[in-house]
Amino acid sequence: MTRPYNFSAGPAAIPEEVLQEAAADMLDWHGSGMGVMEMSHRGKEFTEIYTRAEADLRGLLAVPANFRILFMQGGGIAENAIVPLNLSRGATADFVVTGGWSKKSAQEAGRYCTARVAASSEAERFRDIPAPAGWRLTPGASYVHLCSNETLHGVEFHELPDLRALGSDAPLVIDCSSHIASRAIDWSRVGLAFAGAQKNLGPAGLTLVFVREDLLGHALPITPSAFDYRTVAENDSMYNTPPTWGIYIAGLTFQWLKRQTEGGLTGIAAMEARNIAKAELLYRAIDGSSLYVNDIAPAARSRMNIPFFLRDESRNDAFLAGAKARGLLQLKGHRSVGGMRASIYNALPLAGVQALVDYLQDFEKTRA
Repeated sequence: MTRPYNFSAGPAAIPEEVLQEAAADMLDWHGSGMGVMEMSHRGKEFTEIYTRAEADLRGLLAVPANFRILFMQGGGIAENAIVPLNLSRGATADFVVTGGWSKKSAQEAGRYCTARVAASSEAERFRDIPAPAGWRLTPGASYVHLCSNETLHGVEFHELPDLRALGSDAPLVIDCSSHIASRAIDWSRVGLAFAGAQKNLGPAGLTLVFVREDLLGHALPITPSAFDYRTVAENDSMYNTPPTWGIYIAGLTFQWLKRQTEGGLTGIAAMEARNIAKAELLYRAIDGSSLYVNDIAPAARSRMNIPFFLRDESRNDAFLAGAKARGLLQLKGHRSVGGMRASIYNALPLAGVQALVDYLQDFEKTRA
């Protein structure tokens, strides 16, 4: 039986192969007599899982040697506090506000430093990204923060800004939670990246942090030890008990990603090509319709999170009921935005997007 297609924004779909492997190992991981959730995080069995996961992730995303990869907890919301605690030095940090998540980031950082909005598209209802040339960056800022893919509003930076070209020496911090591993990252332009795993890499509970080594060791005195990046790095993410199950599932997902191929490409390059094809298919169907609309500027449209609206919103409930009957799940938009939202992460196959497109067209025809 074919599983339904899950368009949830997160926690989101996990590759079926990963779920099957985890199910097979549930009671006994590789003959150890234990399931992963029962293991000591310091035992040789979990050390093997962790070491491979870290190495696979570094290879997949081509993370440079001068970056530490931290496996933490708390999600992106916690990182909104942990980042300023570690990087702000109590001074000023700049924020580019392009949607709900970057707005939350600026608000939370204001508890620990001076959080200054260097650019915002809120007046335009977050339908585009402010051109970097117009950003009002603070001289000497501790860092510049942006959300490289806004899950709520469906806006994505398809190229990260070069802050040096904008006259800033500040490190760039990116919240890449909702498009991590969907494309390559230009690490030459990044000082720190963080991502909750629950959208593209595994279950809720695991947060990945990629931090350049020169940014370690500057935490404010009030920073909890478990949230001090230097402490976490010095202890190989084992200062406190890490989210072992989340790391295990993420590790299986990394292995799944390494096996992916598309048109002669492998790994992340294959996923990016596949994600471009999925997004183009869905946007083409929306733009070619008289019933559905997506009003995000085309150059800023997300490949991962595609919000859309019915021009006749009295038909929303009927649309969602019909989608569920077709095995198309969790298409309702976020309560703060409304409408519909299709999150088409790595684990959602092209066939799932085609099934959604078929339903969009059928619903429009039969209920016109």
